Amino acid sequence: MKHSSILYIALALLPSSAIAQNEVEGARVNSYSIVHDGSMLSVDLDLDLSSLTASRNRAVLLSPRLVNGADSIELPSVAVYGRRRYFHYMRNGQSMLAASNGDDYMLREKPERKAYHQLYPYEKWMNGATLWLSRELYGCCNTLLDGQEAEIGKYRAFEPELIYLLPSPDKSPRHIEGTAYIDFPVNKTAIYPDYHSNAEELARIRATIDSVRTDADITITGVWLKGYASPESPYAHNTELAKGRTDALKTFIQNLYALGDSVISMDYEPENWQGLREYVENSSLEHKEGILALIDSNLSPDAKEAKIKTAYPEEYQYLLANCYPHLRKTDYRVSYVVRPFTDVEEIRRVFTEEPSKLSLNELYTLAQELEPGSEEFTNVFETAARMYPSSAEANLNAANAAIRRGDMETARHYLPRAGESAEADYTRGVAAVTDGDYERAIPLLESAMEKGIGKADYCLDYIRTAGRHRSAGEQEREKCSEYELQTTRKEKK
Repeated sequence: MKHSSILYIALALLPSSAIAQNEVEGARVNSYSIVHDGSMLSVDLDLDLSSLTASRNRAVLLSPRLVNGADSIELPSVAVYGRRRYFHYMRNGQSMLAASNGDDYMLREKPERKAYHQLYPYEKWMNGATLWLSRELYGCCNTLLDGQEAEIGKYRAFEPELIYLLPSPDKSPRHIEGTAYIDFPVNKTAIYPDYHSNAEELARIRATIDSVRTDADITITGVWLKGYASPESPYAHNTELAKGRTDALKTFIQNLYALGDSVISMDYEPENWQGLREYVENSSLEHKEGILALIDSNLSPDAKEAKIKTAYPEEYQYLLANCYPHLRKTDYRVSYVVRPFTDVEEIRRVFTEEPSKLSLNELYTLAQELEPGSEEFTNVFETAARMYPSSAEANLNAANAAIRRGDMETARHYLPRAGESAEADYTRGVAAVTDGDYERAIPLLESAMEKGIGKADYCLDYIRTAGRHRSAGEQEREKCSEYELQTTRKEKK
């Protein structure tokens, strides 16, 4: 397969030069870069043309070519014309060389250096291909007079081995949490199911418990209740109310589900000052700062409440009507365990129907049966990271799955939560190499090597060889572009 076009440059006669590995007669490659970027392969050369010669009636074609066994592509050529051939081209508008290769652009004078950049659709055979530069000398009637070819280097794709971590077994119970606002008549601790909105609040608690109690895969291990009272009234009385009302809810639940004292535990907080503080802080009350200062003071609870009431009577009445009812609440948490799933097909079914039942280990087991890089493979690891956001292993595995499919933005989302393990250093280093940030990659990979991750050596070797070409190529291309810019400015002057 071949594809080419020509860049035309007119030149005067110049002396010839010796041929080396990275040069053909009159042209040398100072540096090169071959980068797989998405669906395209980017080839960049910094061509030194200072010694290139061509007689008045001749033309030189410099053609980069990628070869790997029987597969090859010829990239667009740089065509350098002698003076007479150049004007012949100008008068006739087209030469045989141009007709066969196309016409990208022309420069009136040959530059000392030329930045070459081309994109070509990436194909798998290109990994490991050798980059060659051929020189073809043409005479009159486009007769081929001479040909040379020099090896420039190899393209080596960055294909690191990614490390997925088996999560540590987690036998701790899972939780469902919620908050109920059970309304009690003044100074009462008994629950009246039909009082105000109690029916709705009690139904919310029942729905939470029922969501796990009726599932054959789940066993409830505990129900925890914590009741709060609001700050009005003496602190001692609020203590009795908070404790009594929480105990009343415990009894209500026990009567519904026949749960023993060993399953239901309770706690209480006499006055919900934290809830009051959050409400005031997010309010637009005129004296918000003064009220917050009193809440944060070292005064006793009763003294705080009395001071707010006397210092800011209007705001106090507003809080009493709009905030205090919501401070009287009960937080609850239902703890449960899910039976283990060991059969892969069953794990796959549960993942499709109710992924929240699966542990990190079970999700990892499922992923091992899937094609790495597939959509389902990635989905399993990302689901694990969403379900267990504090798990370093889950975030590391999700980052690796994203790197494998080339989604670096998603990988960068998970990496900060991937922990500080040797594997995390390695994966962050791999991501940095993929991003082309070798300065950041090297210390991470060296750290991983010191911690026993031998695979990091491959990445460091890539930076030392193929990766460095990219960095050097970018630098040389910038220098060459700056040279061309300065030349253009001089010509305009």
